[in-house]
Amino acid sequence: MTIGRREFLAGAGALAVSARSAFGTLSAAAATGTPFGAAAQANTRGTIFPASVRADFPSVALETYMNSAAMHPLGTFAARGIEQAIAYRLQGPGPGRVDFGADKQQDLKKRYGQLIGASADEIAYTANTSDGENIVVMGMDLPRRGGNIVIDELHFTTSLYMYKEIEKKGVELRIVKHRNWAIDVNDMDRAIDKNTRLVSLALVSNVNGFMHDAKAVSALAHARGAYLFADIIQAVGAVPVDMRALGIDFASAGTYKWLMGERGIGFLYVREDLQGTVLPTTRYGHRQVANFNRADLTWEPLPGAAKYETGGIGVLLAACVSEGINYVQQLGLDKIRAHARQLTDRLQTELPPLGYKPLTPGGTETPIVAFELKDAAATAKALQAGKVAGTIIANENRLRLSVSVFNTHEDIDRVVEVLGGRRNSTLPAPRVPGVKVLR
Repeated sequence: MTIGRREFLAGAGALAVSARSAFGTLSAAAATGTPFGAAAQANTRGTIFPASVRADFPSVALETYMNSAAMHPLGTFAARGIEQAIAYRLQGPGPGRVDFGADKQQDLKKRYGQLIGASADEIAYTANTSDGENIVVMGMDLPRRGGNIVIDELHFTTSLYMYKEIEKKGVELRIVKHRNWAIDVNDMDRAIDKNTRLVSLALVSNVNGFMHDAKAVSALAHARGAYLFADIIQAVGAVPVDMRALGIDFASAGTYKWLMGERGIGFLYVREDLQGTVLPTTRYGHRQVANFNRADLTWEPLPGAAKYETGGIGVLLAACVSEGINYVQQLGLDKIRAHARQLTDRLQTELPPLGYKPLTPGGTETPIVAFELKDAAATAKALQAGKVAGTIIANENRLRLSVSVFNTHEDIDRVVEVLGGRRNSTLPAPRVPGVKVLR
């Protein structure tokens, strides 16, 4: 089975309303990691974060950006991380200029591990999510071992393509179909058997935001001798994730979505007791060893998941996501979820009466929602004209919208207005001197 996608961004341009006006004049608590209670109470709209959070993402003042599941806007904090790393490369060491070297790289692994319930020794640097999944699949040598692989049709494009190609080499591929845009654990139960080698899933689906019951799936897999891989790029930084609690054996993520980093760097998680045994390395490089003796050709293997790394990483990108992770940790995942929930609940409530059938199961605890379109081209045209950025999958007649920490109720008002509804007149609009609020 192959699912084709033609994704494009619907939206560009400038929105006449200042993006910062939606919260009024609230404190800068988010930037410092201080409590948000007073700021949240001051906001009649009920959102969690103050105006300073939206101000940290300057590009969202240009349009109503509902597309962080495609690419998160770059924050000023992340840009500063890149600038500081560049300053070191340009000018050398000095005040405020240090290399993002081995110590900082190890610390970044530690802090990423804290986000997903893993140790630094279980984390390796990769180029992206797909790179990490390839390391796992190739390391397990699935074509040679035979048996079957279980995936589902809400998995990411790379995974669907990769496993279909591996199927040509003699591995049986079992693709679990969705039921009303959710994957039923009972269907996974029927697909996984004693011959299953690997179960691969997107913890949060990029298709519609559906979130797997990974704990239940991993229990099924482990009971039958299989391992669980999770693509977590749409989860980490957006929802709580714990590798051990969920029973995930391998996981991979890029950094340019909810970690608020940039493209070109990612992380691979490999459970400690599976390193070098269930998952041997298939690639080699100097990052795997220490104390290399050129004369004797001897070295000491480095411990942990470093065995899956090869050469140098993109240190500018690492500096960028380092600040992104700091920002996420300062805001707090509980507040990030509470903020997103208010906005996605409104989309799930207000768009269906306008003719947009929801494709995201009710109660889904992710910042992503999807809707069925009757006319994808017309919807794309409306979003572009209204300066709303989302993702339309034209050949599947699907609209995907996603919200992040900078989005406001005014953004939801705008989306509803553009897609054919009326703005909620029962809620007072913020008024800022000299700024005309569009209706």
